[in-house]
Amino acid sequence: METELKNFVTENHSVVEPVDEPRGEGSSMDEGPLLKSDSNASYSPLAPEDLEELEKKFAAFVRRDVYGTMGRGELPLTEKLLLGFALVTIVPIRLVVGLAIVILYYLICRFCTLFSVPSQEDGQEDYAHMSGWRRVFVIQSGRFLSRAMLFTLGFYWISESYWDPDAVEKLAGKNESSSDQSGEEPERPGAIISNHISYLDILYHMSSYFPSFVAKKSVAKLPLIGLISKCLGCVYVQRESKSSDFKGVSGIVIERVKEAHQNEFAPMIMLFPEGTTTNGDFLLPFKTGAFLSKCPVRPVILRYPYLRFSPAWDSIAGARHVILLLCQFVNHIEITRLPVYYPSEQEKEDPKLYANNVRKLMANEGNLILSDIGLAEKRIYHAALNGLFCRS
Repeated sequence: METELKNFVTENHSVVEPVDEPRGEGSSMDEGPLLKSDSNASYSPLAPEDLEELEKKFAAFVRRDVYGTMGRGELPLTEKLLLGFALVTIVPIRLVVGLAIVILYYLICRFCTLFSVPSQEDGQEDYAHMSGWRRVFVIQSGRFLSRAMLFTLGFYWISESYWDPDAVEKLAGKNESSSDQSGEEPERPGAIISNHISYLDILYHMSSYFPSFVAKKSVAKLPLIGLISKCLGCVYVQRESKSSDFKGVSGIVIERVKEAHQNEFAPMIMLFPEGTTTNGDFLLPFKTGAFLSKCPVRPVILRYPYLRFSPAWDSIAGARHVILLLCQFVNHIEITRLPVYYPSEQEKEDPKLYANNVRKLMANEGNLILSDIGLAEKRIYHAALNGLFCRS
């Protein structure tokens, strides 16, 4: 599939090569600019027929809201008036309140970590393994302020539904481990598995579960956010090992999943096994890192119903996305929490089977379309949209 898509691009244009950047499996931080452009090259936009063909092949990443591809579509007069009104009314208020929430939570984290030594292993540094009142205060205030941030962004109501646990047997009745749990105290899941649509996913999961995430190493050094990420217990993606016994991100994630499964006081970990975002209608192939531990997982499905602006973070610049999101008077999010998925013995021995079965279950219950493309194809699509085609 990837070769076919690359051929489609290169048959008509010379595409600038993507810049490879190491990313952790299930990373919660999506890409910025995907490609390095040549400032000396001249470019021409895609022809309408080329764009239509691209959107068919890259359907999982296509924006279909009022603002169009890359958020740069021609807007009707009424939409322009709404944007202008929002920019001078609710946007300044939301910016001030949002910044105040971040600063407040940073101060809470700073206070709770005073005179506390962070846990350090394999170059990872976190405060998620604190105990006592400090940890309780960090978690409870974090959940409350995350929900307050969503409210500030226009997510006034969150629709949550819980799936019937008996329906686990829909997967061809092969999951005998699920039936073995009947009559026994249910095991704690080792990880939360979610589809990935937007950076807003992180805020929801923080308000609900307050889990750890996988993030770029640079996140730990960001002002305000860096300390907050350490209190979450984020697993940082590192470019190279620092010691001979370095486990790597996958090894650390497996250990974290097992620890969360066995210890109710250990921080839960949240993984996006697709590895990148979609427009919310599709489910990309799952990577197996979240399933190598052989522990049960909790699948969660997110949706962002919209009329004007889609909160999906695809094919649109970050700053433009934030501004348009702030201009939305009301935003919506729907959550479907599936029961804990207990892998069968066969799935424990075959992580790919385990991952595929959880993916099929989420697709069936979330009415999501299974797609066989991924981050590599997304890079090609974004290159095309950015007009990175050299004229002959």
